[in-house]
Amino acid sequence: MIIEEIMKSNVETLRPDDSIETAIRLMREKKIKHIPIVDDEMKILGIISDRDVKDAAPSILNEQSADFTLKNPVRQIMQQQVITGHPLDFVEEVAALFYEHRISCLPIMKADKLVGIITETDLLYTLTQLTGANQPGSQIEVKVPHRAGILYEVAGIIRKHNANILSVLVYPDKQDEQQKVLVFRVQTMNPTRVIEEIKQEGYSVLWPNMPGMPS
Repeated sequence: MIIEEIMKSNVETLRPDDSIETAIRLMREKKIKHIPIVDDEMKILGIISDRDVKDAAPSILNEQSADFTLKNPVRQIMQQQVITGHPLDFVEEVAALFYEHRISCLPIMKADKLVGIITETDLLYTLTQLTGANQPGSQIEVKVPHRAGILYEVAGIIRKHNANILSVLVYPDKQDEQQKVLVFRVQTMNPTRVIEEIKQEGYSVLWPNMPGMPS
């Protein structure tokens, strides 16, 4: 999935000379936490967040300087070093970018113009959909040898039981580099028979591994 499919294209923006008071009002009215600052050609110049506004709060709460501070332009508090993305970036790449840089939103640029924005909430919702966690079903974690064709083999066992696979995640085993873990989200509320056959084929089922489950 690419960012263009999930980004918000109707982006609320401000100009550098707009006041902090205008930014506060816009955030409250639109219930947003980030506002890109752009020029007349929609080239991004900076960005402000609700945290930037809160950091200015001490001077705003000062009775003698509150009015003056509220009238100050947003260019005084905006972050000028802005990390941006492209509409054709993959969602998983952007997720890594959010984690690496500890950011909570990403303006999306195309031909040097702002065309959209994605927030951590948008990203989390999308990842939830991609993993199938928002759909009823069962999760099965299987430890397997790290070799070609293993995913097909285990998926074939699930297929024999006519259980629809909603999603599959693959990650390395932290204790053994020769092993990996397959995480299946399966559209069945009772995966007992599937788990029994997976174990009969010699694979280790890590989850579910609870009292009452077949050993």
